[in-house]
Amino acid sequence: MSLTNTAHQLVTVAAEGAEHGGNHESLNPLLTGGGALVALLLLLWITTRFNRDR
Repeated sequence: MSLTNTAHQLVTVAAEGAEHGGNHESLNPLLTGGGALVALLLLLWITTRFNRDR
């Protein structure tokens, strides 16, 4: 397989996936964002607990 043929196939597959909106049906944006927020707040809390010298 040549590089140009492979690149063409990847572009074709990407274009077919773009027709459907690109979002997976099982992904809930609120749940994903909320989970990320909770994880970052937990990491912030852990970091501030270990940094007591300030």
